[in-house]
Amino acid sequence: MYVRIPVLAVACGLLGLSGCGGGGDNSAPQTFQTQIYSDASFDGDIEQIGTNSFTITQGMSSSVQSVLAGIDPVGNTEFRAFLDFPLTGSGGVPGSAAIDSAFLELYVDDLQPAAGQLPLRVDLVAFQPPTLIATDFDRTAQPALASVIVTPDISSSDIGKFVPIDVTALMVEAQRRGLADFQVRIMEDLGPPIPVLMVIDDSTGANRASRAPLLTVTYF
Repeated sequence: MYVRIPVLAVACGLLGLSGCGGGGDNSAPQTFQTQIYSDASFDGDIEQIGTNSFTITQGMSSSVQSVLAGIDPVGNTEFRAFLDFPLTGSGGVPGSAAIDSAFLELYVDDLQPAAGQLPLRVDLVAFQPPTLIATDFDRTAQPALASVIVTPDISSSDIGKFVPIDVTALMVEAQRRGLADFQVRIMEDLGPPIPVLMVIDDSTGANRASRAPLLTVTYF
């Protein structure tokens, strides 16, 4: 089972490569690490219910504590999830920073059906102002600035656990473009439709610190 590692513990381990504790090469650049929770007020999903018909859900509330990605096996409609991570301000990533690594952690509440397997794609996108509109669903109208394919596919073994996704290439591109937010579209990978739906935890209550989407960036 994947468990989140406290940022300071990871940072010290990384800094050990550049002199943390006095045992490293002092000529190596010092690395820093920050952890950023997604902005629950801008997180959401878009459901395509017809050829040109969409339902947009944005902002977590007492009744909405998750975002969806994949194809509903019951209604056969497709969901694409969107997460927004602010990069500026306290705890963000300096505009002059060079990216060493970036990981996105998602807590999978459920997979429907549980025996299914979901091929997953994560796109870097830029929806500004951060209000979702129907065209954000479309990869032509809202093109990906960079993408990664999650391997292996999401499966029953991920339910009730964190899925760590290497999004270093996406973060490097976001930094190159000077984006104020790291925004991603999470969707079923392109190909023959597979009726599997993933429920991603986006808690705003007591479980937020332990389950909400988290972006961990190491930079120098």
